[in-house]
Amino acid sequence: MNRFMTLMMAIAAAVAIVSCAPREPEALLWLPGGDPDVEADIVIDPALDLHEDGFMIKDTPQGRQILAKTDVGAMYGKYALQRMERTGKASGVLDVREEPSYDRRILNHWDNLDNTVERGYAGWSIWHWGEPVPVRLIEEYSRLNASVGINGSVLNNVNASPEILRRDYLERVAQIADIMRPYGIHVYLSVNFSSPAALGGLPTSDPFDTEVQQWWKEKVSEIYGLIPDFGGFLVKANSEGLPGPQDFGRTHADGANMLADALAPYDGIVMWRAFVYSPKSSDRANQAVEEFEPLDGQFRDNVIIQIKNGPVDFQPREPFSPLFGRMSKTALMPELQITQEYLGFSNHLVYLVPLFKECLDSDTYCSGEGSTVAAITTGSVYPETYKTTAIAGVANIGRDANWCGHEFAQSSWYGFGRMAWDTGLSAEDIALEWLQQTFTSETEFTEPVLDMMMSSREAAVDYMMPLGFHHIFAWGHHYGPEPWCEIEGARPDWLPKYYHKADSLGVGFDRTRGGSCNVDQYHEPLASIYNSIATCPEDLLLWFHHVPWTHTMSSGRTLWDEICFRYDRGIKTARSYLSVWDEMKPYVDAERWEAVRAKLEIQESDARWWRDACVQYFGEFSGMPVPAYVEHPERPLDELKAIRLDMKHHN
Repeated sequence: MNRFMTLMMAIAAAVAIVSCAPREPEALLWLPGGDPDVEADIVIDPALDLHEDGFMIKDTPQGRQILAKTDVGAMYGKYALQRMERTGKASGVLDVREEPSYDRRILNHWDNLDNTVERGYAGWSIWHWGEPVPVRLIEEYSRLNASVGINGSVLNNVNASPEILRRDYLERVAQIADIMRPYGIHVYLSVNFSSPAALGGLPTSDPFDTEVQQWWKEKVSEIYGLIPDFGGFLVKANSEGLPGPQDFGRTHADGANMLADALAPYDGIVMWRAFVYSPKSSDRANQAVEEFEPLDGQFRDNVIIQIKNGPVDFQPREPFSPLFGRMSKTALMPELQITQEYLGFSNHLVYLVPLFKECLDSDTYCSGEGSTVAAITTGSVYPETYKTTAIAGVANIGRDANWCGHEFAQSSWYGFGRMAWDTGLSAEDIALEWLQQTFTSETEFTEPVLDMMMSSREAAVDYMMPLGFHHIFAWGHHYGPEPWCEIEGARPDWLPKYYHKADSLGVGFDRTRGGSCNVDQYHEPLASIYNSIATCPEDLLLWFHHVPWTHTMSSGRTLWDEICFRYDRGIKTARSYLSVWDEMKPYVDAERWEAVRAKLEIQESDARWWRDACVQYFGEFSGMPVPAYVEHPERPLDELKAIRLDMKHHN
């Protein structure tokens, strides 16, 4: 496939959001039709020593039973037994007990009121704003979520319009909540901090203003009058131009607490995002800690700080956000991105659960060894701090017939739910479950395709940004490489050169004690490990260090040769997926096989695009030749620089 056709297909996939016709759902992915039909007696006993959502599956002399404290817990037990039956794990004598790792397991939809979806690559919003409520579609969405334990849904974009709090929209949200309720799913809303002024007509939105406080109390009362089990608010404030308490000289705690006080009588929560950055910080990766750590202990009990997995922005690989280890008196929750904003949109097969697990399993050492991100955010490390625990995933769901724009993108939605339910599950076990339920249990299919899924995240890192490169994507829409990007008037920390800092001496961002000191936001021994070029993990080397081109890597290659090798390895891995998938044709229906095959062709071509652009661009700084043992770039750099995918609707 030539470059022009590849780019046209990429654009078509990316702009599906504005061209996809509304539809009723055609595919239920990993679920058969109807609610779970399992051979077991249901026993509801509120006296059981179980989490409200927990369940047991036991074989007794009276037969197989599902025991739970609540109807919702029993529903999760039925889905679990169905999954076990479909994956061959229900034989023998069962004695299963499951309780969720997190209390609140939430999808964040970045859906707008005009039905577009920010960073959405699978069509229009499934909520059908301004149209008749799509009851069947929302029912099937709810069943899919319930089957993997997801129990919350934020319906609208974190870049929230104040209009979502209008009475007519709230009545629409109440209709959606009524459909979701039987599946144990609570509805949440993102809110714009300036709503009292923008929607309520007040002269200010200052959280210390008594009229503003009263406006929020009355609005919350109105919401709970319509939706008695409403979950609460998600807030993005003082970030990327959105309003917040700092506009009035107040702190994040001041703003969050005002909303928390309004929600507290109804057991609602505030999820306050820690995604903040502005020119006042010398390093964007430092800013969350700089702004939030001084406020530790000042937030209400029903405030949870929602933190992206890494300190910058959902990159293919980042270290975990150091903020996870810096707040012991404030509840924290991870935010993971299921939609592939930085990983090839819905064109690339990239199974994301290994990325999610990499974050959750990272040890912060904040309370000694074993203080992993998962241990902190599930309440194990600081149990007195966590009145409720939560985790969020930014959804990749739209109206496309396969829900996610790529058959295999469904696996990351499934995997987020399963991992949020049980952080101890392995990424490999989750992938195998999904394959067996979505395609077939035949090992001739599952073994090679499982290997493909499990290698896919590392392959994407290799062909996009190996060795700690980050944020060298095309500006704005983030599809494809553009490490040379310059935009007049743009903030420096929006542009790739801020992050790679390539020069004739080397490449990489110096975050050591001689640079931005980001390493010291991590606890020992990590701070010292990251600070030394000799001990820093090579996968994060260019994240923490400005490294000479001639630096010798563990492979014996120079840094320059290693960069070329990694790009080459990524291409070859992506290319191998085509061969694997060709062998799978007998096991997959023709429509899905062809759809996946077409996407894999784009992925392999895009991998070469990344290699051609990055190797030649950084080669201008290194002054070193591409090693003879790797494939060389196919197209000249000047031609690649002329490629500009204009998809500003994703901004």
